[in-house]
Amino acid sequence: MRQNGPVTSATRQSETPASALQPRLIATDLDGTLLRDDKSVSERTVAALAAAEEAGIEVFFVTGRPARWMDVVSDHVHGHGLAICGNGAAVVDLHGGPGAHRFVKVRELARDNALDAVRLLRDAAPGTVYAVEQTYGFYQEPTYPKLHMEIPDLLAPAEELLAPDAPGAREPVLKILAYHPQLDPDAFLTLARLAVGDRATITRSSPSALLEISGPGVSKASTLALCCAERGISHEEVVAFGDMPNDVEMLTWAGQSYAMGNAHPDVIAAASGRTVANNDDGVAVVIERILAERS
Repeated sequence: MRQNGPVTSATRQSETPASALQPRLIATDLDGTLLRDDKSVSERTVAALAAAEEAGIEVFFVTGRPARWMDVVSDHVHGHGLAICGNGAAVVDLHGGPGAHRFVKVRELARDNALDAVRLLRDAAPGTVYAVEQTYGFYQEPTYPKLHMEIPDLLAPAEELLAPDAPGAREPVLKILAYHPQLDPDAFLTLARLAVGDRATITRSSPSALLEISGPGVSKASTLALCCAERGISHEEVVAFGDMPNDVEMLTWAGQSYAMGNAHPDVIAAASGRTVANNDDGVAVVIERILAERS
């Protein structure tokens, strides 16, 4: 049974059947969900998002991406202009366009917690290498592989990057990326959560053994809940979409949720429904049905 309570991956019982409430907000992941594998937004999906907004349903993009990678959807944030980035570590106003985003909410990973997580995981999984994602900076260890689009601002051991006198020390840390070249991705995630405990929130969205480490209690779900509370929207009025373990809590929290046809097994288990794959416009398929049912 689903139980009411804090926003966690635990399930909860809805007071009102979600199907009885009109959706007021759509929350969708990007990579593997809204975006096709070539990182494009299809014309069908663009039309569905615009139709939802015209019908009075807000659309929120909720992603593990940093704000600077949001230009692919910045034209589609509509009136509110907001997106949840970094797995809930930041709410960003994208009105200014690429490179001109403004952080309106930051839920940082304290450097002490980050250092604890780095050390504990390094002990539990020797060979782990790290990168540090900040509000306006990206740093990595020299042995961290080239997994991302940009050139890092600095190469140094994670302990130096997270030191009080490190370059960028005045900027909040949004998340740590931890990569292991040999471990199975799901096994690495389980090991990391056991090793780090409540010092940080750990999840993953990559098909490789790449983990994302955020502040305690920081997730897509918890930040989305804050944004909804500010708008007077209940979880029962939210429809959510996702495909990877970093979406599980959000899908569990939302009144209606859909795993993509290409979703991870944990996501399929967490969601209340399923749609077709991202390459087949699975998000648009559901939005179109919701709007047809309202008319």
